[in-house]
Amino acid sequence: MFTGLVREVGKVVSFENGRLRVESSLAAAIGDSVSIAGCCLTVVDGDRRTLAFDAVPETLARTTLGRLRPGDGVNLEPALRAGEPLGGHYVQGHVDGVGAVRSVAEEGDGRRVWLDAPESIHRYCVEKGSVAVDGVSLTIAAVDDSGFAVALVPHTLAVTTLGSLAPGDPVNLEADVLAKYVEKLVGLGSSDARDR
Repeated sequence: MFTGLVREVGKVVSFENGRLRVESSLAAAIGDSVSIAGCCLTVVDGDRRTLAFDAVPETLARTTLGRLRPGDGVNLEPALRAGEPLGGHYVQGHVDGVGAVRSVAEEGDGRRVWLDAPESIHRYCVEKGSVAVDGVSLTIAAVDDSGFAVALVPHTLAVTTLGSLAPGDPVNLEADVLAKYVEKLVGLGSSDARDR
């Protein structure tokens, strides 16, 4: 479980045969979960300056991780520990799909970014609801027929990879898990009522 509050931007050192190695100052041990650009991965190796993770074909097929190259930045967040404050929203690190940046526009000191989202994610997007974009907890500012907008504050632009987003860039998206449970429960309730 994560909060969507990025701790640091790591740098990809290498990515060969499914083994991703990232330069990071996070204090993580083998077996710990870390969110990499919104994907929950397990630390399998590490030293004082890098952490390594294995990304299986399922992960590569459903996320942007397969596009990473040495030198790329990735948002990093260690798993939430009991007693730590929940400052973002509940983020599982289970990417629902890949979206694409439609537009980026300056808006005061921040930026408004429109993202196109697959229907499997778009259905859970509501204005003022939560979404994770490349592992960053964000509030949805607006919704249209094919996507949603987020308003990025200067701090987010400075301390995450979202500051470098450009039109056409792919991003990992995770819908709010609470919306999924509500949908499931409402569906079950309707089914139960029809069966009576």
